[in-house]
Amino acid sequence: MTSKISLAVLILFLVTSLSCQDSKTVTTNNEPEISTFFFIRHAEKDRSDKTNRNPELTEEGLDRAQKWRDIFSEVTFDHVYSTDYNRTKQTAQPTAAKNNLEISIYDPSNLDGPLFIESNKGKTVLVVGHSNTTPSFVNAVINEEKYDSIDDLNNGKLFMVSIIDGTAKTTVLQIN
Repeated sequence: MTSKISLAVLILFLVTSLSCQDSKTVTTNNEPEISTFFFIRHAEKDRSDKTNRNPELTEEGLDRAQKWRDIFSEVTFDHVYSTDYNRTKQTAQPTAAKNNLEISIYDPSNLDGPLFIESNKGKTVLVVGHSNTTPSFVNAVINEEKYDSIDDLNNGKLFMVSIIDGTAKTTVLQIN
């Protein structure tokens, strides 16, 4: 329960700070330019067929995808990104639908942090990846080797990156 309260407070803080500006325009009057990125790993995947390289989510995973949507209920996203796998797209779909957005596919083998930041400057973005690509993408965005791969059974880690006038701040939460 404490992590839900902490997340709610953190998200409300981010939403409040973002609401002080129009995220679609270049800032003026000395207002800081804020880009906010939420990175999560896909929810629980079906592990019953070890040969299936593109499994779908389990019922538990589908429930978690809905819970992510609920956790992000106070956040208005400008973009939702996912790798081109069933499990990541199914995790992203409820949040994308809530925000009336199509899911944009990204290639986890070609992570360009500076280009991603430039393409999403002043935006609020959700990125859904994998146990190894999610921390790698965060590292590319913050230009620092700070985060290691997520344990294969951990589907509740949330990385939040805020870039304010070019300076990145990160927060990591575990949501169970």
